[in-house]
Amino acid sequence: MVALTVWKFDSADGADQAISKLKELQKQELIEVRDAAIVSWPQDRNKPKTQQAFNLVGAGALGGAFWGLLFGLIFFIPFLGAAVGAATGALGGYFRDYGINDDFIKDMRDQVTKGTSALFLLTGQVTLDKVRDAFRGKLDHVELLQSNLSKEQEEKLREDFGTESVTAAVS
Repeated sequence: MVALTVWKFDSADGADQAISKLKELQKQELIEVRDAAIVSWPQDRNKPKTQQAFNLVGAGALGGAFWGLLFGLIFFIPFLGAAVGAATGALGGYFRDYGINDDFIKDMRDQVTKGTSALFLLTGQVTLDKVRDAFRGKLDHVELLQSNLSKEQEEKLREDFGTESVTAAVS
């Protein structure tokens, strides 16, 4: 099973700081990162900055298309106005196929705001309590938001966005 986990930090640079800790956790085999992306939203910016965390995953990563569509749906489309309402509904329906529903999108939009950051992870095996403890011991307030994907949703995700197998190696 693959899980989409989102770790929210109460500072704009918290997710960036979490990357080094995440690398350590991978080496300890406490988490298997299959793909990752970061959203940081400095207080003085109108919209967040997003980036794929290439230093965490290998060639099996899904690529920017998945993250770009997801982040566009969460953070940018609401700013475009009512004229794109139908497109928003279509994208929202598209992501339901992957187990990412309207509630998840709304929660991300409500919780990842100015002055915060988030680390979005597609993970395989993970020991959540140890990962949570490692983040809490090193970083400012961190909150785990999670949406599990079924085997069928994982396969569809690989089929639609994968360049190879989703399994990634630590670099």
